[in-house]
Amino acid sequence: MDFEKIRSETHEHGVLLVTLDDPSTLNALGEPLMTELLSEIDRFAADPDLRCLVLTGSGRSFSSGANVRGFARSIEARDQAAQAPPPPPSPWSTLDPMFTASEGRKAVGPLVVHRLHNLQKPSIAAVNGFAYGLGCGLALSCDIRVAGSNARFSEAFIRNGLIPADGSTWQLPKLIGPARTLWMQYTGDAIDATEAERIGIVNKTVPDEQLLETALEMATRLARGPVFSMGMIKQLVMRGFEQDLPEHMSLASRAQDLARLTDDHREGVRAFIEKRDPQFTGR
Repeated sequence: MDFEKIRSETHEHGVLLVTLDDPSTLNALGEPLMTELLSEIDRFAADPDLRCLVLTGSGRSFSSGANVRGFARSIEARDQAAQAPPPPPSPWSTLDPMFTASEGRKAVGPLVVHRLHNLQKPSIAAVNGFAYGLGCGLALSCDIRVAGSNARFSEAFIRNGLIPADGSTWQLPKLIGPARTLWMQYTGDAIDATEAERIGIVNKTVPDEQLLETALEMATRLARGPVFSMGMIKQLVMRGFEQDLPEHMSLASRAQDLARLTDDHREGVRAFIEKRDPQFTGR
């Protein structure tokens, strides 16, 4: 499939590299980039031959976040709508004033974050340059983050009088704690890659020129593993924030029973007995 604002490449062992590719805007998350990204994430999730996702940006930015020019157009449209007379009430709202006919609009940005967070296969964000606002949220939604030495992370929403509606008020405290989260989200201050690694936002910091190579090496290692079991591990980790220990141990026991039924478990045992490297299939 041809894309306008992203690039997608399949590497060996089922590693899918998706690159945000709108360098003129520092990979701002507008249209059609977000719709293209969502479709490729969905394709990755559905294809059993694709086993690990790497997300990065082209040029000198991972993503500068939402397109602020789009904010300006939205404000102008809202102001114009506010000056127009209200539409007449519908029959249903006349009958029941509490009825609301609007189904609401699901913003594509939070939808992409949700899809990334719920992937049942590993994902890695290779963060080059700026990861601001929703761009930071995209990185946080991946399982693993590797940063180039010039990477910068900012919860920049507050600069536009907004709040982080991309899930980072849920994700970030689990990585760095509430106090650090509140400071980042109250101020919008950027932190560099070294500080991001120190406080737990990123797993590893490498020189910029080694970023993609490092991320692909890590992705290949994960893709060659038993990714079905990795999917259950991810669910256990996420559910663990909501459960007490006895409830969690019960779920973990069920996960272990399911893992014992997989081809990968059988292959792992055989490889151990035969003293060779396992050849996992993710099934």
